Amino acid sequence: MTHYLDFEKPLAEIEGKAEELRAMARTNEEMDIEKEAAALDRKAADMLKDLYKTLTPWRKCQIARHPDRPHCKDYIEALFTEYTPLAGDRNFADDHAVMGGLARFNDRPVVVIGHEKGNDTQSRIAHNFGMTRPEGYRKAIRLMEMADKFNLPVISLVDTPGAYPGKGAEERGQSEAIARSTEKCLQIRVPLVSVIIGEGGSGGAVAFATADRLAMLEHSVYSVISPEGCASILWKDAEKMREAAEALRLTAQDLTKLGVADRVIQEPLGGAHRDSDAAVTAVGKAIQSLLSDLDSISRKDLVKQRHRKYLKVGSRGLAA
Repeated sequence: MTHYLDFEKPLAEIEGKAEELRAMARTNEEMDIEKEAAALDRKAADMLKDLYKTLTPWRKCQIARHPDRPHCKDYIEALFTEYTPLAGDRNFADDHAVMGGLARFNDRPVVVIGHEKGNDTQSRIAHNFGMTRPEGYRKAIRLMEMADKFNLPVISLVDTPGAYPGKGAEERGQSEAIARSTEKCLQIRVPLVSVIIGEGGSGGAVAFATADRLAMLEHSVYSVISPEGCASILWKDAEKMREAAEALRLTAQDLTKLGVADRVIQEPLGGAHRDSDAAVTAVGKAIQSLLSDLDSISRKDLVKQRHRKYLKVGSRGLAA
């Protein structure tokens, strides 16, 4: 069943009518409705183009959170081979909000790390909706240290509303774990490529995305706080999330201008959820290209360039 966003309701109506006609034809072979259904298809295609031609930041947030978007597990299964997961932080537990392990990308040994949200109620609960606990960040640190030791590139796939804010997570050192993971991103002497595949929420995303090269899917978002949280703080009204989304400059296009993101990966018309295979393929091509850009840089220079990159963040496009 197709899940439509609020602003897609007119599209849902047209596509629903076309499907109803075809369902009627399947039960009555004498009915000839293909011409009328095809006309509705054309109308729906035109409406889809119009809806996605000029998206507001808030609508991009909605698309980034779409439950049918491909998640970390989908990318790992499609793009990587010989994936061998690593579990646990050698301290407390294994955090299922974080997937990570050794794998091959285009037959090249790599380490892959990512947030996993889940794709149905049961798996979303199991993965804590992609909200990482301290042990998840410490698992990521283990993986990055392994990559550094064996000279393996690191690929991170970011999709989280933010780090888990629960009492237990705070008691186990949530802030310290995020800071250590971010620090490790800056320290490792191997190529680190990160892709925001959905939501990049706050420090929970920064801890995986402090990379040599950061790519963002066209309708993904990356921000210090959610629009609802920002609106609640600034205006004491979460319903002002549209204004907050505009002010946060959280879209891939804005962040490229500011020098935070290095590449925008085009999504299929209507978002990654309308053609997951095409979206996954586009991400794979972008990762390959970005890794190739880094191959000629020495391990020592990689760290120096990464530090310079983040010292300059925000210095571009401020007058825009």
